[in-house]
Amino acid sequence: MSTFDTHDADPASSAHPAPPVPEGIEIRTLSSAVEMAHVVDVFQQIWGSVTEIVRLEMLMAIAHSGGYVAAAYDVSDGTPRSQRIVGASVALLARHQDRPALHSHVTGILPGVRSSGLGRAMKLHQRQWAQDRGIDWIVWTFDPLVRRNAWFNIAVLGAEAHGYLPHFYGTMTDALNAGDDSDRLLVAWSVATTPTVLRDGSDLDGAVVERVATPEDIVALRRTDPAAVRRWRDQTRDALSAALGAGRPIVGFTRDGDYLIGEAP
Repeated sequence: MSTFDTHDADPASSAHPAPPVPEGIEIRTLSSAVEMAHVVDVFQQIWGSVTEIVRLEMLMAIAHSGGYVAAAYDVSDGTPRSQRIVGASVALLARHQDRPALHSHVTGILPGVRSSGLGRAMKLHQRQWAQDRGIDWIVWTFDPLVRRNAWFNIAVLGAEAHGYLPHFYGTMTDALNAGDDSDRLLVAWSVATTPTVLRDGSDLDGAVVERVATPEDIVALRRTDPAAVRRWRDQTRDALSAALGAGRPIVGFTRDGDYLIGEAP
């Protein structure tokens, strides 16, 4: 979950943890050029882009310099020759609040295995990898209008919103983002703590001072009503930027698609 967003979140999913890895799936880190080429291919399948989301050469450089490149393989029939990548994740070594961090640049999962718990399993794999190396934070960005990703990142994983980044990537041309501004919400996930409570607002007891709505499906809306997308983008940018700029935190995200804003400390 990430720069280009993770596609495994389901607003109706259970609050209870999924199995660490779905049956028939194996997650492992990668190092060879052949493996990296498969990652490039799966990302192009997901985003439908005519250009590479991440080039093979960059993947090799990230892995060789100590960064994180991992893939989820379908190993359901038990034969090595049939293994195929169904999802992948890439993260760079970074700093956050002057502490060691991973910047999770891109994570993607093929449609056939979304809402299976694989997205959560991949994030937990990434978290364990970071913990084993003394890394304190995992940070990433996502489009604040993509409701399923906001639910997954904030309500399910418990990541904290640490900043609003307007026009972060300039003009984007991939099939999912084309024609829309590339605003991103920066979130940070502490490696030292694992939230166990679903952050959907059910336990806040009046601590919410503002709600910021999101569209039901911004990806579909980009195709059908670009003017509505612009209105949503402007409204959400103004509200979330103002809240975070004033020190009012995002304390949760509801099943109905609302950001929950709390009071400043």
